[in-house]
Amino acid sequence: MRKFIVDAKVFEVLPHYCLGVVAAKGVDNKAMNARIEAMLDEQVEKFAQENQGVNVRELPNVKAYRDAFTALSMNPNKFMCSIEALTKRVQKGAKLPHINSVVDLGNALSVKYQFSMGAHDLRKLDADIEVRFSTAEDRFLPMGEAEPEIMPEGELVYVSGHTVKTRRWIWRQSDDGKITEDTCDVFFPIDGFEDVNREQVLQARDELARILQEEFHCEVKPGYINKDENSFECE
Repeated sequence: MRKFIVDAKVFEVLPHYCLGVVAAKGVDNKAMNARIEAMLDEQVEKFAQENQGVNVRELPNVKAYRDAFTALSMNPNKFMCSIEALTKRVQKGAKLPHINSVVDLGNALSVKYQFSMGAHDLRKLDADIEVRFSTAEDRFLPMGEAEPEIMPEGELVYVSGHTVKTRRWIWRQSDDGKITEDTCDVFFPIDGFEDVNREQVLQARDELARILQEEFHCEVKPGYINKDENSFECE
């Protein structure tokens, strides 16, 4: 039984940290879904049209991530959170590629809500998946690389056992963390903050769960994480 756990020490630095979470079991990710492809294209076009000339880093949800990076002693200019990088790309008129239906759905909702929304293959986990500060035993395999990096201690990461899935919290995903056509059991975390966007986090979670059920006809389990309830059973 895999769990998702946020270490209590994380809330000492980010006391308002919260997550909407969804576990999906029995997803068929082999075929592209035309409705999800269209949804991604629509959200990309809508964001680009509505945010011409906007400083993306000042969008409320992006700013909240940047403030959290600063609190974690990570320079948000040097290590840009995933959603800031994504929305800047979209703002410049770039079309997002259609990778597979699960990734496309995550990207569509990420752009819509301006949230960093992860996706982790539950069958690739070494142990429970956690948000915690790294240790010297942890390792990270960059995209396209054959050899893992030795991690510094004290960096906030998504990790399973000692395999780091995402470095610097929501900055960069590992190569072994990719969602592929063969992925069928997925854990989705939506990172947010109770004092900034709690209701949006829940709205995004519920929309994600609904679309997963409608489009993949899979088993879906939603949840919510904060300092008072810091774990969730994924299976």
